[in-house]
Amino acid sequence: MSNFNIADTVNTFSELGKLLVAPDAELNQIIETERNYNAWFTPESVRSAVTAVGEMLNPADLEEWLGRYPNAARGNKKVGLVLAGNIPMVGFHDVLCVLVTGNYALIKASSQDARLIRYVLNKLIEIDPAYAGQFSFVERLEGFDAIIATGSNNTSRYFEYYFGKVPNIIRKNRNSIALLTGTESTEELSALGHDIFDYFGLGCRNVSKLLVPEGYNFNKFFELIEHFAPIIHHHKYNNNYDYNKSVYLVNRDEHLDNGFLMVKRDEKLTSPLSVVFYETYTSLQEAEDILLQQSDSLQCIVTDAKLSVPNQVVTFGESQRPKLWDYADGVDTMDFLSNL
Repeated sequence: MSNFNIADTVNTFSELGKLLVAPDAELNQIIETERNYNAWFTPESVRSAVTAVGEMLNPADLEEWLGRYPNAARGNKKVGLVLAGNIPMVGFHDVLCVLVTGNYALIKASSQDARLIRYVLNKLIEIDPAYAGQFSFVERLEGFDAIIATGSNNTSRYFEYYFGKVPNIIRKNRNSIALLTGTESTEELSALGHDIFDYFGLGCRNVSKLLVPEGYNFNKFFELIEHFAPIIHHHKYNNNYDYNKSVYLVNRDEHLDNGFLMVKRDEKLTSPLSVVFYETYTSLQEAEDILLQQSDSLQCIVTDAKLSVPNQVVTFGESQRPKLWDYADGVDTMDFLSNL
């Protein structure tokens, strides 16, 4: 795999993408039964994640993405991957980057999300058997030349201690934010529900906070996300909602509540599950200043406003549908791997 042939790579991974967009019986079985291993991985969530990855692997985007790294493949480094397990297939992009750069992936999958990634890589080998020699699943990482590890702010200290001596990408907690101007259309506010509720809000690309104009009326927002109300029937989500509601009521914390989501004024970025924080601004410049101050903690910003910020900006409903070049934490994984 040392020679980097873009056309062959595009063909291989676009074939894989087609399999994910139109799952076979085996993949459908995994999609339906993942909740037995992880209660958050409902069939709807898993299918959504599998489809998003499949659509990401389309020929045009693959060609554009790979074309940016004409000298990427070196094929002589072992790269340890510590994959997260908060949402289905969240670690696939890191695996993809290692494989297309011709390096060897030592994959430490999350116990929460190990079956899907194995299935996908087995399908990849069926399409192109050469990839069988480019990865292995391991329980313990050793003999690596570089590390890409995704975790929390707490685990990042552990990662830095153990992996700091080799080239590394160590990711910490991130959240996403939505900047509302008050001029959003019915369709945009409705789509914002996906940015908040997809995968139950567990992903770093989920909106955990809203930036709204001073005096913003939340009635229209609540009305247009009403179709997400069935989320409250998921027992783990409901437990979080009940707990946080009890805390706010006991502490007499001012908040808004529509029966499945609470909105609370708070300067913090990371909100508890079933809660979205909000902060107000008086001018778009002030809103931009707030975003710039928090840019190191932001994964993406959902808005239609024109902004000058370092973070990825996406339109409403698109936060969980990243492109191949939308790198986690804004760190170009392909560039990192190409320069090992």
